[in-house]
Formats: sequence, C-alpha cells, structure tokens
Amino acid sequence: MSLDDLLPNGNINSVSDFGALVRLHRLKQGITQADLAALSGVGIRFISDLGNGKPTIALGKALKVAYGLGLEMQVATRGWTQKRPGD
Repeated sequence: MSLDDLLPNGNINSVSDFGALVRLHRLKQGITQADLAALSGVGIRFISDLGNGKPTIALGKALKVAYGLGLEMQVATRGWTQKRPGD
C-alpha cells in the first residue's frame, strides 16, 4: 500500500484527520518536521502537535503549514438544508 492509498479523500472531520493529512503529505514529499516548520514559519513542536491531532492547534498556523505543503483548504456545505421560519 502506498502513501497515496492512505491519504484521506473527502471530508476532514477532526483535527486528527487534518493532522494525518498533513503528516502523510509531509512524508510523501520527504520533508522533515524541522524543514516544514522553517518553511511555514512555525515551531517544530507545532508541526508535531498538528501531526498528532492535538485538538487546540491554532487555525492560522495550521493554514500556514498546509500552504507550505502546497495544500489549500475549501469549505463546502454538508448537503443538508435547514428550514427557514415560514417554510
């Protein structure tokens, strides 16, 4: 099984999911935690915490790390609709 087979395709529902995605992309690209930290302007500890799914990571820093790996974030509606008053 390759790293491509392990990369999540679809929804990211937790910090752990996002951290796993970042960790796998980092490994796929052959980048060390130290190199990614320097590239992203964050500390090595943050890279470790993110990769381990620490639930209190800072979103701004996480986006910097994703950008450093060549990833981008998109947000989409889950597909359910909410009734408006009067409908």
